[in-house]
Amino acid sequence: MANNRIAFQGEPGAYSHQACRQARPAMDALPCRTFEDVIEAVRAGDADLAMLPVENSTYGRVADIHHLLPESGLRIVDEAFVRVHISLLAVPGTSLETVREAMSHTVLLGQCRGFLRQHGIHGITGADTAGSAKQVAETGNPALAALAAPLAGEIYGLDRLADEIEDRDNNTTRFLVMSREADLTRRSERMMTSFVFRVRNIPAALYKAMGGFATNGVNMTKLESYMVDGVFTATQFYADIEGHPEDENVRLALDELGWFTSSLDILGVYPADPLRITQAQA
Repeated sequence: MANNRIAFQGEPGAYSHQACRQARPAMDALPCRTFEDVIEAVRAGDADLAMLPVENSTYGRVADIHHLLPESGLRIVDEAFVRVHISLLAVPGTSLETVREAMSHTVLLGQCRGFLRQHGIHGITGADTAGSAKQVAETGNPALAALAAPLAGEIYGLDRLADEIEDRDNNTTRFLVMSREADLTRRSERMMTSFVFRVRNIPAALYKAMGGFATNGVNMTKLESYMVDGVFTATQFYADIEGHPEDENVRLALDELGWFTSSLDILGVYPADPLRITQAQA
């Protein structure tokens, strides 16, 4: 049942909300408390799509997300690369000199150390970025500001005292757009395929499993391992490769992978984000 909604985790104005606006501007964004709630909203039909962050260029993968993806029952239909631009947000009429403290998620505080030090502003930890902006708006204290996306300032009626104050100008978060149904019909200049697998319990199984991608010229852009069910002997791997399963070289590589794995689940086939293509050409 289509309802033209895309679910995300966090308060309105979060970077996940920004990702929804960027990737699906015609859809209504549905805020959810947890990643599990986002997934359940799509499963239950309360939303058509889920927007889930999977990794950040500075801080690595988002904790626990790789456990949730294969268990969600959802399929990846797109990826979205979102630049993390950070603004200093305060109640209307506040000057930068008035601000003494800035609240945000601890990760975002760590990305603005230079700016905070330069202006003598003390960072304090909030629940999350958009939640901090909401709290600043509710408190009405001109000495307290929030570090968040410009979108949060728009939503909560805050002034942007400074923009793009992050220490690194290339900080980017990768999101996955997920649906109840897979879409294998699309084709673009560059396609991505994501899957999870477990290797068989034989010597050099992972080495042999990876060999098919090398010999068939398939570029693997990500390979990560994580424990399954909290035991050290059960390891699952998550992988992203360039190409479509119907491409001859990808088909051959996946066939070879099958000989050395006890399970293989393709999570999605989708067009590469334009920023991925730009970075590859740089």
